[in-house]
Amino acid sequence: MRLLGLLLVMVLAFAGIGFRLFQLQTRDTQHLSSLGLGQRVRTVALPAERGSIFDRTGKVLAVSVPQTTIVADPKVIKDPIGYAAKLAPIVHADELQLQARLSVAGSRFAYVARKVDDATAKQVKALHLPGISFTSESKRFYPSGSLAAPLVGIVGTDNTGLAGIEYQFDKSMTGANGQAQVERDPQGNDIPGGQRQVKAAERGQDLVLTIDQSLQWNTEQALLQGVSAAGAKGGIAIVMDVQTGDVLAMASVDGATDTQPVRTAASTESNRPVATVYEPGSTNKVITMAGAIQEGVVAPDTVFNDIGQSYTVGDATYNDAEAHSSTMSVTDILAYSSNVGTIRIAKMLGSQRFDHYLQAFGFGHTTGINLPGESAGLILPLNQYNDTSMASIPIGYSIGVTALQMLDVYATVANGGIARQPRIVAATVDAQGNRHDEALAAPRQVISATTAQQVTGMLKQVVNVGTGTKAAIPGYPVAGKTGTAAKAPYNTGEYMASFAGFAPADNPRLASIVVMDAPTGSIFGADTAAPVFKQVMQFALTYERVPTSG
Repeated sequence: MRLLGLLLVMVLAFAGIGFRLFQLQTRDTQHLSSLGLGQRVRTVALPAERGSIFDRTGKVLAVSVPQTTIVADPKVIKDPIGYAAKLAPIVHADELQLQARLSVAGSRFAYVARKVDDATAKQVKALHLPGISFTSESKRFYPSGSLAAPLVGIVGTDNTGLAGIEYQFDKSMTGANGQAQVERDPQGNDIPGGQRQVKAAERGQDLVLTIDQSLQWNTEQALLQGVSAAGAKGGIAIVMDVQTGDVLAMASVDGATDTQPVRTAASTESNRPVATVYEPGSTNKVITMAGAIQEGVVAPDTVFNDIGQSYTVGDATYNDAEAHSSTMSVTDILAYSSNVGTIRIAKMLGSQRFDHYLQAFGFGHTTGINLPGESAGLILPLNQYNDTSMASIPIGYSIGVTALQMLDVYATVANGGIARQPRIVAATVDAQGNRHDEALAAPRQVISATTAQQVTGMLKQVVNVGTGTKAAIPGYPVAGKTGTAAKAPYNTGEYMASFAGFAPADNPRLASIVVMDAPTGSIFGADTAAPVFKQVMQFALTYERVPTSG
C-alpha cells in the first residue's frame, strides 16, 4: 500500500513536469524567446554625420571623418586590471582610470577610447579581448588649420558646436541620429548575421560661407606682419563686398607675448571683429560729415576761416594732433582730421539730427550677420547727452563700436548711401546635395546717392593728400579715413589705431577695415593700420580682377 502511494506520487510529479514542458514548448515559447533575445540584443545609436563647412569657392574649412571608437561591456569583463594593463598603452589612456571604468558593477557600457586612428584600432582588435567591441564615430577636422579659426569655431568630443559658426549653426549641421539593434554573445562579441533593425541617420546641412580661403589667408598674413611691425597687442581686419554685404575675410591676430610669437587667434577665442567694442576715433567723423551734408548744413567746399588748434567745451579742451591753416574747407577738415573743425560742424548739425545718423548707420544695433557673441556696441541715449557729448562723440570718443559696424558705415557710403546687411553664409546644402542660396536682406537707404558721392570725394582727399596717404594703392583710387583713439581710462598711453575705406573710389567694389590694438612706436592709424589696409586691398582687388583706373 505504501509502495502504491509512492508510485502515485512519482506519476503525478512526472505528469507535472511533462505538463510544464508542454507549456514551455507551446504556450510560453514566444515569451522565453523574447527573454533570451533581450539578453542578447543591444540598441546602439547611429550618430548623424555633421554637415561640412565650405568657403565660397567650395574649399573645405571643416569636415567630419569616420573614426573608430572602442567600447567595453564591463559585465562581461572578469579581469579589468589585466584588460587595463593591455589597453592603456595602446590607446594612450591612464591605466588606473581605464581600470575604474571597466570595473563598474552592473554596467554594460564604457568607453575605452574615442575616435582613434586605424592603426590603434587594429592593435586593439589583435588582442581578441571578449567584451571589447568597435563602433564608428565621426571626428571633426579643419583642413586649413587655424585659418579663420575664431570665425569657424570648434566642436567638442561629442561633435557639439562650442564656438563660432560651429556653435551658431549647430542644430542645422548636427542632423538626426539613427538607431541599430545588434545581437551579442555572452562574451560581448557581435553575432555575425544577428538581428539588426536600422533607423537611418540623417546627415546635417552643409554651410557655404561668403569667406574666400585665399583672401582670408592673405588678410591674416598681412595682419600678422602689421601687428608684428607695430608691436601691437593684436589686430583685426575685415574685407567686404560693398554691393552684397558679403564678408570675404574676417581676421583676428594676437600680438607677441613673453612666451609666444605673433599668431592668428585660436578657435577658442572670441571673434573680435564682431565682439570687441572700441572707441573708433576719427573714423567716426565720416558720420558727422555725411549727416551735415545730407541735412544741407555744409557742403564739401564750405570754408571755415577761424579753425584754431583747440576747442574748449565746459571744462574739456579738444586739440588737433597736427598744425594746420586757420582757413579750412569741410573737405580739408576731414582730410587732415581736424577735431576742432569736426566739432564745429557737429554743433551746427545738432544733437538730434546727429543721433539720427548714428543710428541710421547702424550704431547701437547688431549688424544681423548671425554670428555668436556679436555686440551692438555702446551709444549714449540722446536724452543723456551732456555738455561734452557733441564734442566727444562726433570725433569718435564716448562711443563704442565693433570693427564690423564701422566697416558697414564705409560700405554704405561706397554703395551710394545704401546699407546692405553683412552676410557670412551664402548657401546651405541639404542631405540630398541640393544647394539653397541665402537671400540678400532688403537694402536700406541711409543717405542720398549725391551725399554719398560727395563724402566719397572727401575721403579720396584723405588718401591723396591727407592723413591716409599710406593707404594709397597704385592704379586704384582709394577713399578712406584714419582713426586714432586713446584707450580708456586714457592714462595708460595705449591707443586703438585704425583705417577704414574702399576701392576703387570711382566705382566701389570692396571695403576693408584694419584695427590695431595698442601699437607701440607710432600710435597713429596713418602709420600702423593704413599700410596693412593697402596690402590687404591691393591683393583683394587683384584677386577679384577689379580693373585698374587711370
